[in-house]
Amino acid sequence: MNIFSFTTHFGTEEDCRIHFKEQRDKIGVVCKCGHKEHFWIKSIWSYECKKCRKRISLKSGTIMQNSNLSFLIWYKTMFLMSVTKKGFSSKEIQKQLGLKRYEPVWAMVHKLRKAMGTRDEKYTLEGMIEFDEGYFTVESSEIEQEKGVRGRGAAGKQNVAVMAESVPLENLETGEKSKSCRYFKAKVLETHLSLEINETIKESIDNQSIVFTDKSTSYVDISDFVELHITEKSDKETTNETLKWVHITISNAKRNLLGNYHKIKRKYLQLYLNEFIYKLNRRYFGDKLFERLIIANITAV
Repeated sequence: MNIFSFTTHFGTEEDCRIHFKEQRDKIGVVCKCGHKEHFWIKSIWSYECKKCRKRISLKSGTIMQNSNLSFLIWYKTMFLMSVTKKGFSSKEIQKQLGLKRYEPVWAMVHKLRKAMGTRDEKYTLEGMIEFDEGYFTVESSEIEQEKGVRGRGAAGKQNVAVMAESVPLENLETGEKSKSCRYFKAKVLETHLSLEINETIKESIDNQSIVFTDKSTSYVDISDFVELHITEKSDKETTNETLKWVHITISNAKRNLLGNYHKIKRKYLQLYLNEFIYKLNRRYFGDKLFERLIIANITAV
């Protein structure tokens, strides 16, 4: 969807409200009492439960709940966040929207990034999985700078587990072998300990999968949670072949984040990764990405 198409379909506040209601109706509205049938009161843009008579606003139960920003502002923001692979900083979105205050825009964008992550958490990776870790640049706190920690956990660096579904391919005519990638996951790690790695594997990867990693001592228990765990010594060949897609993803994510955002605080890194991975997993969606983000807005709470 380009800017001309967007303004044609969503040029007014009412256009956005009507569309948002259509999407909510498709998904279904559930009252706190558990009832799913409602009246629609157009004069106040609210649902009324047929059982307990409780009224539910159009924003209630979505990430827009308690937001004073208009539907039009939310729609414009979702359009900006879905129209480009690189993304926009909150400051740039504020500028594009012509809003005076930065804080509501920052909160809105982070809510959308959290919704993206919540949506992707519903799925697990399966088949053949590449697993490795990357170190991302983050803004150091004063305490970290004073400690001067080196290596893992160093000031200005954050450890991130990255996973990629890797499908082996072979050209029947030439015999040439290659790999194709499908879906990805990225999770910020608080430590490099086996316990946290194991939890990440359990929650992110199907237990019938085959997982490829290097020979890190933190990965010794992975075989307990998957069908097969294959390790290879970490070298250039492993990086270029066995763990090809996961390293491409780490490299692209670093370039994307550094190129678009001035500084990223450690505690917000996961939100930025949510956006990057969400778009990466839906890289072939085209115009449908905007609609998918609206659905994530409704279902992420």
